[in-house]
Amino acid sequence: MNSDSATANTLPFTHLRILELASVLAGPQVGQFFAELGAEVLKIESPTGDITRTWKTSAETHASATPEASVSAYFSTSNWGKSSLVLDLTTAAGQSKLHQLAAQADVIIASYKPGDAEKLRADYATLAAENPRLVYGHLTGYGPDNVRAGYDAVLQAEAGFMYLNAAGPGQPPQKMPVAMVDLLAAHQLKEGLLTALFQRERTGLGALVQVSLLDSALVSLANQAATYLVTGTDPQPLGSGHPSIVPYGTVYRAANGRQLVLAVGSDGQFRHLCAALGQPEWATDARFQTNTARVAHRAELESLLTECIAAVDGDVLLAELERSTVPAGAVRSVGEALRLPSAAGMLLPAVGTSAAGLRTVAFRSPHWPVAAQLGAPPALGAAGSEIASHDWLGPNETTAGAASVPPIA
Repeated sequence: MNSDSATANTLPFTHLRILELASVLAGPQVGQFFAELGAEVLKIESPTGDITRTWKTSAETHASATPEASVSAYFSTSNWGKSSLVLDLTTAAGQSKLHQLAAQADVIIASYKPGDAEKLRADYATLAAENPRLVYGHLTGYGPDNVRAGYDAVLQAEAGFMYLNAAGPGQPPQKMPVAMVDLLAAHQLKEGLLTALFQRERTGLGALVQVSLLDSALVSLANQAATYLVTGTDPQPLGSGHPSIVPYGTVYRAANGRQLVLAVGSDGQFRHLCAALGQPEWATDARFQTNTARVAHRAELESLLTECIAAVDGDVLLAELERSTVPAGAVRSVGEALRLPSAAGMLLPAVGTSAAGLRTVAFRSPHWPVAAQLGAPPALGAAGSEIASHDWLGPNETTAGAASVPPIA
C-alpha cells in the first residue's frame, strides 16, 4: 500500500501474508480483499500467467508496448495491491520454492480441480505439515470429490439463475452480465477464511476451508429456493419483476426517455407512490390496497403504472419520489454509475500507467482507515528478483507494477 506508515499500521491485516494460487475471478477477488486491508499478497502464477491477463475486449488498448506489462481490464478487476511471482509447479524447483513461501504464509488461496493440488505438492495436507498455522482456502467447481471444472456461465445455468433471469415464462434463459457465481463464491471464501483465522487465534492451528461454486450458487437462490421448498412449485421467470412484491423491479419509461424502477415494499410506500403520480384512488382500490392484492393483480397494476409514468417527466418524478421516501431509481449505464459522486469512495486512484481500479471492500469502520492507494495490478513475474533474494516480500507496494523479470522455476 502506498499510504503512510501510521495509516498502514492501523489496517486490520498488516500482519498477514497471503499466497494466491488462484486465477480468474473468485480467488483473486479474495486476494485483493486482503490486500486492501493491509495484507501482503503474493500471486503465484504459472509461466503463462493468469489466463485473464489475455481476456481483453475490443475496446481495450494496451497499457504498454510490451505484452508482459499489458494488463487487461478483467485482470485488473481483482489484482490490485499484489505482487506477482512465476513458479513452474510441475518442477521440483518450483515446488521447493512454494514450500519455502508457504512455511511463512498465513493464508493460501487456491483454485485447483480436485486432485491437481496433490499432483503439484501444493495441497493443504502437504503444506500444513510444514506450517500447522496455515489457513488454506480451496475453491472448486462442484466440491472436493468432483473433478469437473467449474465455470461461472455453466453454474449460472445449472443452479437455476439463467432460467429465472429470462424476460418471462417461455423466453430464452439469460446469463447475468457479470460472473455472479464467482463473486458469490468469493464472499463464501472470505467468510470461511475469516472464520478460520478467528479460530486460529484461539487454538493456534490453521484449517482447510473448502468452497464450491455450486454450493455458493445454490445458497444464493435465497427466497427463490425457499419458494420451491415451501410450495413444491418451481418459481417462474418474471423479467426484472419480483415474485412476491409489486411494484418492484419492473422497468418503466417516462415521457423524457428516462427509464426507472420502483421498489415499493410496503403499503405505505404504495400510497405515497399513488399520491406522487396523482392517482390517490389506486391506493384504496381493492385490487391494489395491499401487497398481497397487488401481487394477485400484477398485470393490471403494471399496465396502469406503465401508462401513467409514460406521461410524466421521469427526473421530476424521481425527485418527488425521493422526497416522499418511495424507493425508486434511474436505470444507469456502468459509466454513469461509476461517475456518481457517491461512487467516488469505491474507486482506487490510478497508479502510473494504470487506469483507476475498483475496490472489493465496501464495508467501513471508524476503527480503521480505508487504504488510500494500492499498487497497480502487477506485471507477470514482477516480484521475481525480490523473492530470489529474500525469504518473503517487504510491503507490497515495493514490487507491484515493477518491470517484468525472468521467472523463477
